[in-house]
Amino acid sequence: MACARLVLGSLAIMALLTAPSVAAPPPKGLDRIAHIIVIYLENHSFDNLFGDFPGANGRANAGKAAVQVDAEGRPYAALPPVYDAYAKPPGPDPRFPAELPNKPFPIDAYVPQDQRAPDLVHRFYQEEMQIDGGKMDKFAAVSDARGLSMGYYDGSKMRLWRYAREYVLADNFFHAALGGSFLNHIWMICACTPRYEGAPAAMTAVLRADGSLEKDGQITPDGFAVNTIQSVFTPHSAKITDKSRLLPPQTLPTIGDRLSEKNVSWAWYSGGWNAALAGDPAPSFQFHHQPFAYFAAYGDGTEARRRHLKDETDFLNDIDAGTVPAVAFYKPLGLDNEHPGYADITSGDRHVEAVIEKIRHSSAWPSSVIIVTYDENGGYWDHVAPPKIDRWGPGSRVPTVIISPFAKRHYVDHTFYDTTSILRLIEERFRLKPLGTRDAQANDLRAALTLSQSAP
Repeated sequence: MACARLVLGSLAIMALLTAPSVAAPPPKGLDRIAHIIVIYLENHSFDNLFGDFPGANGRANAGKAAVQVDAEGRPYAALPPVYDAYAKPPGPDPRFPAELPNKPFPIDAYVPQDQRAPDLVHRFYQEEMQIDGGKMDKFAAVSDARGLSMGYYDGSKMRLWRYAREYVLADNFFHAALGGSFLNHIWMICACTPRYEGAPAAMTAVLRADGSLEKDGQITPDGFAVNTIQSVFTPHSAKITDKSRLLPPQTLPTIGDRLSEKNVSWAWYSGGWNAALAGDPAPSFQFHHQPFAYFAAYGDGTEARRRHLKDETDFLNDIDAGTVPAVAFYKPLGLDNEHPGYADITSGDRHVEAVIEKIRHSSAWPSSVIIVTYDENGGYWDHVAPPKIDRWGPGSRVPTVIISPFAKRHYVDHTFYDTTSILRLIEERFRLKPLGTRDAQANDLRAALTLSQSAP
């Protein structure tokens, strides 16, 4: 009997070992996405780059918003002359006519896309004034570049247009917060506005009784940081020796925290990061484009910083090695980010094309969603009034292109989105708790995708 039991037991084990394995069911819906990759460019409104895109809500629909008015609300006879406030010495830009008609005009008729146009003011209170209660008619009046705010480019010359034609262009996507790059980078990862209690008076804005701006500053009167300020953590400019001019450590939760809690891999990759950490930043490295570096959890010497804040070279190597994390944010170095003033359109456009093609020829591509977006409008006019959701924004429309095997083809997505829609997509895909009210209520970009099992 014992021998029989032994034989039967051995046969049972053999049956288990030789039984065909049952394949796991294929992932469905959002679970089909293994990589969400965000490429974060700089400072162009939708109408500035994509205002002529077929099927999109472009400049042809601008109506009265195309006519700019002065501070008193009177239409200009001609646009104020284009002014370069950052030239040495500052003055009118001689490449542009002294008088331009009071309407949008093509910048590249005077300054080709491979040359740098002047920078424009793009700050919190100024954008609110430019929007003018939704009339979108005070961009020239409030801008330090004056008439340039009404300029646009022939976007059909851009490589990014080709991807927009092949995949999805979102024409109703707004940057999350009024103003510039600093605040919108924070909103990209936190859906929050940072605090600075007791900031120096020299850095603090002063508002009149009616709420209008009397004196600008990085910090609101009630202690929120809204305009460019660098982190107390490294890297920051060696020229700033007074630590009171640096933003204290922030402690609100970020999307990185949420991902780490669920053991989901992620990284923020930045061009020039390693050199900046080593104390030798590239001339176009932007300290305020490194949002995680403002948060205590990723401060100097932390393991989280070492694991998650990486250089552009790491990103390119990870693509080649097939080790791209589940969520990747990529911030190009200044020369490659298309920012007016210190960068041109063509260089950044070519750089982004090279990165996209590298991903499309990698092992990550079949399960990836690439989102190419711009941090804010850069002071350029757009004709669509942003909805008023809360005190912080959103700001004006920016171009956003969704590139993926799951993306709809040749499609213009008119769904309302803002920057926090990217957070919402990440949260929905990886079942994360929202960071705040805005991302919890945001549309999650699913309308741009086809995620049925029959899709590629």
